[in-house]
Amino acid sequence: MSFGERMRARRGELDMTRPELAALLGVSPSAVGNYETGVSFPKEEIMLRLFDALETDPNTLFQDSFQYNKEPLSQKEQRLVADYRGLSALGRETVRTMVEALCAYRDEAEAGPEAQEPRMIPLYRSPAAAGYAAPAFGEDFDLIAVAGDVPPAAEFGVRIQGDSMAPYIADGSVVYVNRDPLRAGDVGIFWVDGDILCKQYYKDPAGIVYLFSLNRARADADVVLTSSGGRSLACFGRVIMRAFPLPGW
Repeated sequence: MSFGERMRARRGELDMTRPELAALLGVSPSAVGNYETGVSFPKEEIMLRLFDALETDPNTLFQDSFQYNKEPLSQKEQRLVADYRGLSALGRETVRTMVEALCAYRDEAEAGPEAQEPRMIPLYRSPAAAGYAAPAFGEDFDLIAVAGDVPPAAEFGVRIQGDSMAPYIADGSVVYVNRDPLRAGDVGIFWVDGDILCKQYYKDPAGIVYLFSLNRARADADVVLTSSGGRSLACFGRVIMRAFPLPGW
């Protein structure tokens, strides 16, 4: 029996899941999977924690580990090993990354939904002027879980102040943002000459960018940027909501 097989067997004796052992070792569940399948070997400091976590000693885990390769590889496995060894360093690293990702997916499936921690994203909460948002780096924020009413694709949230996007985005409400490309009619979070705005986006064939207020009673808050105007524009992301008809369309 190999080191990895003994490690897996001992974990089973303790009724311990891979995620539980990974937490004790300070590594990912996929790393534990790699140890148990022989894809990789624990570093010295992790090995010491492993003995404590599994309540065992080196002799128990390493017994007969030199016989790990006594079972011959199949022809397909031999070809895979040969192909792997023939790759560049970058190619081998890519393969290892893919294997780790697949192992992580497998481990999550084995652990079940109840064992998976929700992904956390920042919710920016700094005060802002009417129609403005605050997703800039360094601003105050809270971490919130991507669960419940938070869309799975959200990368951060922004609390909006003002009525320029009402009634679709009410004063004090939260919008959720991702990095998807903007299309005409989408609402986005923009940086314009140092100000952060939540506006509807449109770029015409001449290259002029229009940032509209959804509340047309606040058309005074619209922004128009031309290529020769010398103004600065950056997009932080797309607000996760439906696209709206453009004003006058």
